Amino acid sequence: MTVVNNEFDHGMISAMIRPMNKPLQKRAIATREKLLRTAKGLIDKDGFDALRVEDIVKSAGVAKGTFFAHFSDKDRLLEQIIGARLEKILDEMAANPAPNTPQEFTEALAPLISFMTSERCVFDVILRHSGAAAIADIGPIAHHLMRQIEVFTPWCDSGAFRKDVAPEILAEGIQGFAFQAMGLAFCAVSREVAILDRLGSYLSAWLVVGEPA
Repeated sequence: MTVVNNEFDHGMISAMIRPMNKPLQKRAIATREKLLRTAKGLIDKDGFDALRVEDIVKSAGVAKGTFFAHFSDKDRLLEQIIGARLEKILDEMAANPAPNTPQEFTEALAPLISFMTSERCVFDVILRHSGAAAIADIGPIAHHLMRQIEVFTPWCDSGAFRKDVAPEILAEGIQGFAFQAMGLAFCAVSREVAILDRLGSYLSAWLVVGEPA
């Protein structure tokens, strides 16, 4: 009589499979980094607005299907690149002395405003990825916007600004006014006013309590 052994050593199978997965994982990471690196090079050359998936895969030497295996669409790739640049700018801002007046606050925000409005594509991607319906969907741009509040809040608390409003609320207001000023800059009707001039007016009204009329 032949006895069939139906018991399997799952630990042995796992040990055999695991080493095979590591090279695949490393290859996937390398491909993703190659796509990001290629896209950054094309952006440096022609700008964000001109970036096309077809140009990325052609320059990277991969199939279009490979691109979509790593990024659901071009927006997801741009979210990574734009988010990283925003974080770098914010790191530099956070290392500078805290602003003490609305004018200084406006000047402190200038590098961030400049990049966010450098091209229509950049501003649109930031708007689309500024929030999420679920925590799992929050990406680098949404995290950056939350970190802005973390940087702005102590500035509002230490500067010569109004104290009748919590510094966290002041920080959120600054972010909101910044988006308003940037959005109007892309509107033909409101384009005659420079972004920083408009933002400076908003911040002067928001951060300083005036004398009662």
